[in-house]
Amino acid sequence: MKKNTVLILDFGSQYTQLIARRVRELKVFSVIEPCNVSLEKIRKINPQALILSGGPHSVYEKGAPGLCKGIFKLGVPILGICYGMQISVQTLGGLVKESKKREYGRAVMHIDSHDDLFFSLPRKITSWMSHTDQTVTLPKGFKVLAHTANTKFAAIGNKKKNLYGVQFHPEVAHTEMGSQILSNFIFRIAKCLATWKLQNFITDQIKEIRKKVGNKNVILGLSGGVDSSTAAVLLHKAIGKKLKCIFVNNGVLRKKEAENVIAIFRDKFKLNLHYADASKSFLGKLKGVVDPEKKRKIIGHEFIRVFDVESRKVKDAQFLVQGTLYPDVIESTSFFGGPTARIKSHHNVGGLPKNMKLKLIEPFRQLFKDEVREIAKLLELPNEIIGRHPFPGPGLAVRIIGEVTEERVKILQEADAIMEKIIRKHGLYDDIWQLLCVLLPLKTVGVMGDKRTYENVAAIRAVDSVDGMTADWFKMPHKTLDEISNAIINKVRGINRVVYDISSKPPATIEWE
Repeated sequence: MKKNTVLILDFGSQYTQLIARRVRELKVFSVIEPCNVSLEKIRKINPQALILSGGPHSVYEKGAPGLCKGIFKLGVPILGICYGMQISVQTLGGLVKESKKREYGRAVMHIDSHDDLFFSLPRKITSWMSHTDQTVTLPKGFKVLAHTANTKFAAIGNKKKNLYGVQFHPEVAHTEMGSQILSNFIFRIAKCLATWKLQNFITDQIKEIRKKVGNKNVILGLSGGVDSSTAAVLLHKAIGKKLKCIFVNNGVLRKKEAENVIAIFRDKFKLNLHYADASKSFLGKLKGVVDPEKKRKIIGHEFIRVFDVESRKVKDAQFLVQGTLYPDVIESTSFFGGPTARIKSHHNVGGLPKNMKLKLIEPFRQLFKDEVREIAKLLELPNEIIGRHPFPGPGLAVRIIGEVTEERVKILQEADAIMEKIIRKHGLYDDIWQLLCVLLPLKTVGVMGDKRTYENVAAIRAVDSVDGMTADWFKMPHKTLDEISNAIINKVRGINRVVYDISSKPPATIEWE
């Protein structure tokens, strides 16, 4: 009997984890393996369905990821997405070539068959395309299910063998009714059941953590954000007093961050919290550094070094907890060893030295931000923690473009605090998924009190998102923007111009660095 699991094979798409997230939204458990996983392991997982992800390669180029033909003999429904469709076509005897017209972004897709995959959908929808190749000849037994003006085979299927392929990306928010398409595949075609719950994840993690930790102590880096706070509560439920929390001031925190964290977690929640002020050390290491990757690496290494020093004060400490999430992992490297293209490294996953003294526990490594928030609710954390916006591990260092100095940190801290206060006053904080202020490495001419000024530029960025993998810029009311701009320019010495970022993700990332 097949397990009620969807297995996703990673061919290097930046959206691989997003596919997994969309499946989980449908209450079906999903796992990810690299595209070269053995048939033996697939049989061991015993999935109810297979999804083949997209990828940055062309199927006909040398060294491109291949696909074992034996996968199509497992008797499991398969859905190929973008590269996943193309590699299926090539493996089964069809032909894929370079397209004369690249198709990227939104495209109107006309549905030719409403059986199964496109059941209950309208005659045409907006789909999200991202490809430079196209299917020229279909394998035997396949037929066209949908097309666009530039793509004859936008969706294909072999109903008899339950094999399907889509050239577009149903997993991204830009595709209209994309979740319905995935739902049709998972429930109508693969006959999965909606039985997976985050409460089960909590129960499994508690058991796994207890088994792994035993009688040893565990150190957790507590920042006050939803990830580390939720991890702290989860670990406390699992191992109780064996959890020792350490809060490191890296010198690039938000205004009064250190005081607030201590007040909330040491005084209110009574956690065993040790405060380590290493701000001077971090800022010293960052002196003269402008490259964002170097900043992240430096902060990552220094973070672990400080932890290594502080951990020696905790007897029998053998584990370090980090709140690493899916987006952190996929933008740094392929989590499961697949060929995912790296966008940028993250402090949790890109800066860990090989000689780190503590073993890692990353309970949320396969979860997205909204899933962690759901877990926080189940663990009954306060709303002020659950609704807190994401904040990067390297802090304001990656929101200060260029060199990070104590003076520039103070300028950004003041601007950031003013911005957040105004957003909260207008009741917009909970409507925004992530809000940030960026200090740019350039100065512009201004006039204040009839005098010429030559000072810094600050950029405001606010985005709508569900999981951080895709995002659109937040349509901020003009009056609110006007108030933020005036307040920052008038109250923050060193800034004389404010701009608003209206880029979406993709193609831009949420953070500037």
